[in-house]
Amino acid sequence: MTTEPQGSRLYFLDWLRIIAFFLLILYHTGMYYVSWDWHVKSPHAGSAIEPLMLLLSPWRMSLLFLIGGVAAGFLLTKPAHGCFLRERSRRLLPPLLFGMLVVVPPQPFCEVIEKLGYAGSYIDFMRLYLTAYHGFCRGTDCLDLPTWNHLWFVAYLWTYTVVLWLVVRLAGNARLAAAGVRLARLLTGWRALLLPVAALALVRVLIKPWFEETHGLVDDWYLHAVYLPLFLAGVLLARQENFWRELERLRFVALGIALGGWGLFVCLHALPEPVYAWRGFPVLAACVRSPFQWCAIVALCGFARRYLHADGAARRYLTTAVFPVYIVHQTLIVGMAMLLKPLRMAPVAEGAVLVVLTCVFSFGIYEAVRRVALLRPLFGIADPYRASLGGSRLRGQAAAVRH
Repeated sequence: MTTEPQGSRLYFLDWLRIIAFFLLILYHTGMYYVSWDWHVKSPHAGSAIEPLMLLLSPWRMSLLFLIGGVAAGFLLTKPAHGCFLRERSRRLLPPLLFGMLVVVPPQPFCEVIEKLGYAGSYIDFMRLYLTAYHGFCRGTDCLDLPTWNHLWFVAYLWTYTVVLWLVVRLAGNARLAAAGVRLARLLTGWRALLLPVAALALVRVLIKPWFEETHGLVDDWYLHAVYLPLFLAGVLLARQENFWRELERLRFVALGIALGGWGLFVCLHALPEPVYAWRGFPVLAACVRSPFQWCAIVALCGFARRYLHADGAARRYLTTAVFPVYIVHQTLIVGMAMLLKPLRMAPVAEGAVLVVLTCVFSFGIYEAVRRVALLRPLFGIADPYRASLGGSRLRGQAAAVRH
């Protein structure tokens, strides 16, 4: 591996992105075994691994949106803003549409079989899926079709990219760069921990009680209030080397706060349900979750910059592979869980098999897709020729990540 030179590509964020997406495979496999609602459930589902799930849940997507903002910050052009939006749309929209039409439908198909006893064929289900059928209901809880399921992240990332493009059109790159310098100066010392925590806590107290998480884009105001600022912060801070150095300096403090926050977060979830109705509970939850959420991100960035700030063949391969793997992984988990269920395996062995098979098939699909020019755009893989041309137009040579 080669060490990262000052001021060029932030390799440690590539590695963090790779790790975060792999953790999504573990997390979504875990969703099959916990007591929380999901598409399909194991007969062994219970609370045993929920503390480990709570270790990931507050920060995993926040980190990905921050990294996505850093990527956008490096990819911004001056003055060809239209080129920036066009390239990002070309990378994000085909996988989203293809995913909703081809990759995702097996998930709700398995869901209606398990939860509602659906007996129709997959072709019959697809007719209903494509006509936006809303009759798959349990009481008032109805399945929305068509759906993007786990690909909501792609839809949100593209939407935030459009917002960024509009901001740049109005304000200009120079003002954006100046704002990044000011933000980096503000987020030094204790302020690098306290101010983002305070902002996240304020959003949770003021908005979360009124707007639940939906992943529906048009009505998901709480998550937008969390993820959009993180995305824009990534844009502003992408080239602020002092900020990333500060996170490295604070990594041990942030790790201690994050681990303590995780312990309190687990205790919070163990409280009896009547406590959740207490008027002061949103404030208590914000005081526990928000320090954990942000300090985990700071610790991860700090340790990654310290120990993963290097390039190599593995990073280059995985940086390209991780997005196609993300696209297919959840469908593989759901489908294989349904196939393995009749074998009545022990949950630990079954879970390990699910993770291994998901990785094997995901990377197998990536290896097949990257060799077929017509399929590459459907999985967000850049055409090698277009990528070489794009490098001459975009400032993305130092992009922290590709997505």
